[in-house]
Amino acid sequence: MEMTWRGVMPAITTPFTDTGSVDHEFLGRHASWMIEQGCTGLVALGSLGEGATLTSEEKRDVLTTCVSAVGSRVPVVAGISALGTEEAVALSRDAESLGCVGLMVLPPYVYKGTWDEMRSHFSAVMNATDLSCMLYNNPVAYGTDVYPDQVVELADMHKNLHAVKESSTDVRRISGIRALTGDRLALFVGVDDAIYEGIAVGAVGWIAGLVNAFPKESVALYDRCMAGDWVGAFDIYRWFLPLLRLDTVAKFVQLIKLAQQEAGMGSERVRAPRMALVGREREDALDVIRHGMKHRPALCIKG
Repeated sequence: MEMTWRGVMPAITTPFTDTGSVDHEFLGRHASWMIEQGCTGLVALGSLGEGATLTSEEKRDVLTTCVSAVGSRVPVVAGISALGTEEAVALSRDAESLGCVGLMVLPPYVYKGTWDEMRSHFSAVMNATDLSCMLYNNPVAYGTDVYPDQVVELADMHKNLHAVKESSTDVRRISGIRALTGDRLALFVGVDDAIYEGIAVGAVGWIAGLVNAFPKESVALYDRCMAGDWVGAFDIYRWFLPLLRLDTVAKFVQLIKLAQQEAGMGSERVRAPRMALVGREREDALDVIRHGMKHRPALCIKG
């Protein structure tokens, strides 16, 4: 399968059973459901997928389940991050052998290095396989910022760098990268509440979070933005924004999983050190989620 960097690609959550193990039966069903709603790929083991809490064996098993669930319908992209470069390289090779079609390359956990160190880390992962790669820039979460000129530097070094997930929360970064690269790289919005603005300045894809609970609405919003139907898109965006903003705070994993549970497609269970929401915080989140569900717009995605 050829990697096409375009469309709505869920940063799929990792479900857990009540004993704390990965719930592979639900993971496969959840993955297939989102593809049936029009998503164009799956991104596993990212921040939302609680990749940092999974063992190497669990990561391989998650990728195996996702690849099996979607078959040849869409590509599966493996989120690649680790404490050290050697571990990240090993996971990249595992992902290739398990049938993944692309890699989303993250900076290493914890260590916030110099550009020379980060460039070397990214290069080691991109050189590890022939798979198509997406660079993931998220200075808010990882403390490492890759500037547009540094993106160009990596793209010049690596012919398999084909996309960027831009999660700095500043849509000017998308226009900045596009100004330097034109259509050479596929630019993706990586924070949910910037998708409308991101597509307006040149993004062609969305690595989305709330799509785990609301795939139909997510695809409809993306499709209308890409079609230039800005009025129709904003009707959805205005309704969606309180929910999309759940993706932009520290407890985004707990919030999105709670939204899945309310939508009847998942559980709020998370892996320690995270804990499910309780008390006023949980009630406030439920108010937002339930209000959004009560007022869901009538959508006609096609035609």
